Amino acid sequence: MTSTRRLPDLLSSAEFARAYTIAVLTAVFASFTIERASSAVTLGTVIAALCGLGAAILWVRREELSLLRIAPSSLLAFLAWAAISLAWSTDKSDTILGWLELVGFAFLAITVGHIRDTLQTVRALGDTLRLLLVVSLGLEILSGVLLDTPFTFLGIQGLLADGGPVQGIFGSRNMLGFVTVIALITFVIEWRSQSLTPRIAVPSIGLAAMLAFFSSSPTVLVLAAAVGVVAFALTIVRHAPSERRTFVQWVLGVLVALALAAAFALRHVIIAVLDAGSDFSIRATLWNTILDFSALKPLEGWGWFGSWARGEFPFTYINFLLDDRHQSALNAYFDVLLQLGTAGLLLFLLFGGIATVRSWLVASIRRSVVYAWTPLMLVTLAVESMFESFTLVGAGWFMLVLCALRAGQSRSWRENIDAAHTGAIPTLRSER
Repeated sequence: MTSTRRLPDLLSSAEFARAYTIAVLTAVFASFTIERASSAVTLGTVIAALCGLGAAILWVRREELSLLRIAPSSLLAFLAWAAISLAWSTDKSDTILGWLELVGFAFLAITVGHIRDTLQTVRALGDTLRLLLVVSLGLEILSGVLLDTPFTFLGIQGLLADGGPVQGIFGSRNMLGFVTVIALITFVIEWRSQSLTPRIAVPSIGLAAMLAFFSSSPTVLVLAAAVGVVAFALTIVRHAPSERRTFVQWVLGVLVALALAAAFALRHVIIAVLDAGSDFSIRATLWNTILDFSALKPLEGWGWFGSWARGEFPFTYINFLLDDRHQSALNAYFDVLLQLGTAGLLLFLLFGGIATVRSWLVASIRRSVVYAWTPLMLVTLAVESMFESFTLVGAGWFMLVLCALRAGQSRSWRENIDAAHTGAIPTLRSER
């Protein structure tokens, strides 16, 4: 009887929740290395085991949870449409595998989002990324400086002594750049919220910035610029008097629209400055080809597959036409359009858009700087989605679901329903 009682107590404890969160974040962000070092089956087993453990944790904590707020309805709608695409998919088994991967990472994000608050999540993510970035730097030094030999099983080319590009344990230089931007945001929020002392925060920021530089990823500059502008705008809103905050929001919205229009008009100049002409040319050709195939099935798409690595039609034919080996559309929005059609794209935009607006409104009202982490992360994911499809698989998809859940927990129609049932008053307006 004693051991039977100890298990629920263990699963519901704060210590176990932190350990589980660290384990999930490590598995998610190191998924490429786990798969390369072992196999896809091993990675799938790890994710399935963590999902099973997460289900047990949520069951033990069921009295703390509200069924209405377990997951954003826009997320459920997107997952449902991806499942429905099985009806017209060209390969049922691959669609099932792709959908299970989507659901598995989403469930891990939902579990972490319910057992950890925002500050606890930021601290756990910071600890995880510090470790993984140190490992990445260590392997790059070992490969490119000490041994001067590539680690082919991880794709590490050993180019650190030549100034890069490097990719660490993340599979590509663009993925490393993406992770370093996530790390920089997290480390700065940790520092500003006084979760870290300067002697840990400053070296952490320096490590992430150094790896971002050596990644030589052109998207890093774009992401850094976008995050910097959004952080500046959010600071203005947070410090504006409450009676003028709505006006400030509208002014900033107009300025953002004008900035986007200017960026589009000057896109060729920006591409030249970033020295990304060849990369953009490859992407533009790929996107035009995807539009041709999307026009054949504009509403429903070709069925959900996730990554193109499985080699199913139309992905193999697109690569044949382009004489290339793309494993994604190099754009999350085009990838969703190709696989789930305009209906799926609208659901995906609704999912991310609602989360971004909610998180922005919460961050503009609440005093703690930790609430700025969610909108900054969502902006990073949205901008990165224009150049890569990271937000549809693995760590990117996990972060999108986690941030959307975090945003919905603080500002949602479900909150009013729960408050009406319990007689409680939502805390958003009173906590400032």
